[in-house]
Amino acid sequence: MDSFEGLIRLLLEQDGYWTRQSHKVNLSKEEKVQIGKPSIPRPEIDVIGYKQSSNSIIAMEVKSYLDSPGVPCSSLQETHLIPTGKYKLFTCENYRRIVFSRLKIDLIERGLADQRTEIKLGLAAGRVMKDRQIALEQICSDKGWVVWTPRTIAKKTRALSKLGYENDSYVVTAKLLARNKE
Repeated sequence: MDSFEGLIRLLLEQDGYWTRQSHKVNLSKEEKVQIGKPSIPRPEIDVIGYKQSSNSIIAMEVKSYLDSPGVPCSSLQETHLIPTGKYKLFTCENYRRIVFSRLKIDLIERGLADQRTEIKLGLAAGRVMKDRQIALEQICSDKGWVVWTPRTIAKKTRALSKLGYENDSYVVTAKLLARNKE
């Protein structure tokens, strides 16, 4: 999964974001109690990206699921009072609010954000269950979330082939595929 997260990180950078991969959020004991899970481990956000021009952060959850049925749309439509499952940030509003609040505080303390910085939730899915990409896009749009479907990721990856030479395995692979179509 780290390789897929690395690809998403690079694609965010190509969109003008400064990125961090596997970012841990330092919840306090009180915050963990407010979430309803006093012994929860530190939440990890797969990739965070900061875009200076819009003073915004995207907290991207990355699910490759390339050799599985894919992201099920129904899982993102669930709601939980206490975080549970693989999509906690999507399905538990209280959890998301507390995690994002703490993330912002941590980033401000490190000089990586300010009080006006907005955080948005995003999902990068390498595969969507039953080819329901349009449904997934609609669900995320309705909730104000960013979504990168397999089509979006493929398009952004193909665009890497147009870059100048980069000593990066993703860029090299995109160039090879673009120049050697069967």
